[in-house]
Amino acid sequence: MPELGPQPVDRQLPTQEARDLLALVRELVQREIRPGANEEEAEGRFPREIFTLLSRSGLLGLPYSQEFGGGDQPYEVYLQMLEELAGARLSVGLGTSVHTLSCHGLAVFGSKEQRADHLPAMLGGGTLGAYCLSEPASGSDAASLRTRATRDGDDWILQGTKAWITHGGVADFYTVLARTGQEGPRGITAFLVPGDAEGVSAAAPERKMGMNGSPTAQVHFDGVRVSDARRIGEEGQGLTVALSALESGRLGIAACAVGLAQAALDESVRYMHGREQFGRPLTDFQGLRFMLADMATQIEAGRSLYISAARLRDAGRPFAREAAMAKLFCTDAAMRVTTDAVQLLGGYGYTTDFPVERYMREAKVLQIVEGTNQIQRMVIARQMVGPERGC
Repeated sequence: MPELGPQPVDRQLPTQEARDLLALVRELVQREIRPGANEEEAEGRFPREIFTLLSRSGLLGLPYSQEFGGGDQPYEVYLQMLEELAGARLSVGLGTSVHTLSCHGLAVFGSKEQRADHLPAMLGGGTLGAYCLSEPASGSDAASLRTRATRDGDDWILQGTKAWITHGGVADFYTVLARTGQEGPRGITAFLVPGDAEGVSAAAPERKMGMNGSPTAQVHFDGVRVSDARRIGEEGQGLTVALSALESGRLGIAACAVGLAQAALDESVRYMHGREQFGRPLTDFQGLRFMLADMATQIEAGRSLYISAARLRDAGRPFAREAAMAKLFCTDAAMRVTTDAVQLLGGYGYTTDFPVERYMREAKVLQIVEGTNQIQRMVIARQMVGPERGC
């Protein structure tokens, strides 16, 4: 007979190195992240010390080149690490995903000199990044952004405001998309902006329904001077840089969603083993058992979907459609699973004495960030039948 209760995920990892790495992550999660997660989220405490620890442990640069301080691990492994982090505390898992997203442009489109100058600090030097694409008036329609960069000799002057920025106000560097030319997608360029550059400031963090330990804020660029040496890619290539990062970032969100859903399922199983009604343990009631079965099936399906997409990416094959599918399915599944977890715990599920109410509040944002799930459906359909007429 197997041991009853939540069991560690039996992961299919490609190497012994990857298995050792995930064992290290699980140990770190149990020792450093999980114990204080509920209290710190309730207090809105940003876990900067955890990100510093992750950086020093080599976990913030996992999918990037070892030459520049990364871990040289395939995305298949990196995403399963993200799942473990998010299952312990979503602010940490999603924050790690955003940091990876922030490094993507320089790591993929930067010159050899740029990567040598900046990536070691970004990947393993204790610094933390933020990704600045969305604006107050442009979210899903990223190509309509208004933040402008104007050439001034060997520098650029940035002027504008970015919105919904994870780590806004606490990041050490920002990957910023700004307009340098004509209207539309071809007039956008990417820049690497130091967090302490003169003219960079952040508004008060947004008051959110969840993830209170992860600051989300508008970031203002008021005449910020940036050297042309910090331009990422070619002029006008910015939207390509941004969308390339988002394709990979969607897989990060999918993995975080699965981790959150797994945490909700595990909490439900623990509760049902310890609770009786009508003189019988809750685990004896078929209706509740079926709910657990459905929750577990959705989680396994989501996990298989994001890992399959990651393997395409690791093989150098197109994966945009599969990434959109993974983000769509996994985040919708997380919303369903966390809602069911609250229902399974009954009145206790609606209290802050148990973490499932927090999981449900946190799951909602995953259906919105890095492309709403409506946008994911557009991406998937466009890959199948082409763009919509008039678009």
